[in-house]
Amino acid sequence: MSNNKTIKSALISVFSKEGLAPIVKELDQQGVTIYSTGGTEKFINDLGIKVVPVEEVTSYPSILGGRVKTLHPKVFGGILNRQNHDGDVTEMKEYNIPQIDVVIVDLYPFEKTVASGASNQDIIEKIDIGGISLIRAAAKNYADVICVSSVNDYAQFLELITDKKGNLSEDDRKTFAAKAFNVSSHYDSAIFNYFNKNQEIPTLKISETDGKVLRYGENPHQRGFFFGDFEAMFTQLHGKELSYNNLLDVDAAVNLMDEFKNDAPTFAILKHNNACGLAQRDTLHQAYVDALAGDPVSAFGGVLIANSEIDAATAEDIHNLFCEVVIAPSFSTEAETILKGKKNRILLVLKEAALAQTTVRTCLNGVLVQDRNTVTDQKENTTKATEKAPTSAELDDLIFASKICKHTKSNTIVLVKDKQLCASGTGQTSRVDALNQAIHKAQAFNFDLKGSVMASDAFFPFPDCVEIADKAGITSVIQPGGSIKDQLSIDYCNDNGVSMVFTGTRHFKH
Repeated sequence: MSNNKTIKSALISVFSKEGLAPIVKELDQQGVTIYSTGGTEKFINDLGIKVVPVEEVTSYPSILGGRVKTLHPKVFGGILNRQNHDGDVTEMKEYNIPQIDVVIVDLYPFEKTVASGASNQDIIEKIDIGGISLIRAAAKNYADVICVSSVNDYAQFLELITDKKGNLSEDDRKTFAAKAFNVSSHYDSAIFNYFNKNQEIPTLKISETDGKVLRYGENPHQRGFFFGDFEAMFTQLHGKELSYNNLLDVDAAVNLMDEFKNDAPTFAILKHNNACGLAQRDTLHQAYVDALAGDPVSAFGGVLIANSEIDAATAEDIHNLFCEVVIAPSFSTEAETILKGKKNRILLVLKEAALAQTTVRTCLNGVLVQDRNTVTDQKENTTKATEKAPTSAELDDLIFASKICKHTKSNTIVLVKDKQLCASGTGQTSRVDALNQAIHKAQAFNFDLKGSVMASDAFFPFPDCVEIADKAGITSVIQPGGSIKDQLSIDYCNDNGVSMVFTGTRHFKH
C-alpha cells in the first residue's frame, strides 16, 4: 500500500533566507497553507504571499526576546500527530490543532559564532532550542511529515516538490529525516564540545559533516573516506583527486613544515609519511636541490612541500622529478604553468589554517585520543650533558635535526649537516638499527658525515649508539635523556670529544 502524502501545510521558520523564496513560491502555487514566525514571516509577506502567523495558531505571542515562539502543544501536536491513529485524529479535532506536513527550519549558527571569537553570552544565545525541537519532532514523524533542516537541502527539496507536485513518498520523507538527524546530532556535538573544551568529561564526540568518498583506502581492496573541510586548508590548482595515501602524506608534510614555517627557505620531500630529504638554504631553489640530494631514489613518487613561494627555477627542477603532490603557500605564475605540465601532478596552495590540536586513531574495539605533539625543542631548553659544548653551528643543526626527528616514525635517528638532512633511520625495532640504517644511507649517497650531528627521538639505554656515531664522524648529539644509564653515554662522549645535549622531551611517533 502506497504511503504517498500530498503537502497541504508547511511551517517555515529559518535563520538563513538564501534560496528560500523559490520554495515558498512553489508551495504557494500548490495551494499549501504556510505558517511562520518573526523574520521569516515578514520575508514571506514581502514576497506577496499569504502567511499565517504562528501566534494565530497558539494564541500566544513570541516571548522572552524571541526565545519562545514555537514551543507550544498546538505546533508540536500538528507535527507529531499520527495521521493513521484514531486517537490522534480525534484529539487533533478536539483541540483544533492544524496538521503540519512540512517543517522547514534551520538552526542558529552556533559553530560560526564560536569560531568568530564571540563572547560566551553571545555563544550561549546561539544555542537553538525551538529549532532543534522542531527538527527532531518532524524527523521522528517522517511517516507523515517531511523535515528540511538545512539551507544546503533547499535545492533538493524544491526539485522534489516541483517534480512530484507536492506528492511525496515515505522514502522521500525518510531521506530528509536522516539528513535532519545528521544536522541535530552534529549541532549537539558542537555544543557539547564547546562546554567540554578542556575535557573535564572524558567523552569523545566527533562529528564531521563534510564527507568525501575516496577511490579506495590504503590498498585497492579497502574502502576509503575523508571527513573534513579540505578546502579550508588548501586550494587545489591542478591534478587528480587525492587518494587516501596522498592525504596521509600531505598531513605528514604539513605538520613537518609547520616546524619551519617562519624560517629561511626550506624544502622537504616525504615518502610514506617520513622525510627522505630536507634542507634549508638562502634560496628555495638551492633548498630543493639539497633536499633532493638527501635521497634522490626515495624522492620518486614523493610529496614535496616548501615553506615559501615556489619560483620558476625551482619548478623547472621539480618538473624533472616524478612526484605525486607539490605543496607551497604560493606558486609564481611561471612555476604554476611549468608544474601543470604533468596532468596528474597535484598542486596545493596551503592556506593559513590551524592544525588539529588532538590526534585520533582506532585501537582494538575503541579509540585512542591524545594532544598533538606541539613541543618543539629550542636551543634555550637544551641542557649540556657533556664537558664539551656544541658549537653555535652544531647547535643550529641539532635543533634542525630534532625538528625532523619529531616527525619521523620511531625508532628513529636523524643525521644532519649544515641544515641538510643527510639520512634518517625510520621505524626500526632498535635504535642501533636505526642509526646503522641512517649511516648506511648517508654513505650510499656520498655524504661526508665528519662534523655532522645526530638526533634521537628517545634516550640511549646503552652507549653503543654514541660510539657508532663517533666512529662515523658525528661530532654532536641531541637526545631527551632520562635513561638510568645516561652516564654511560655521557662518559663515552667525554672520553672521545663528542658534545651532547639533553632536551628532556621524548618524541615517539608510532
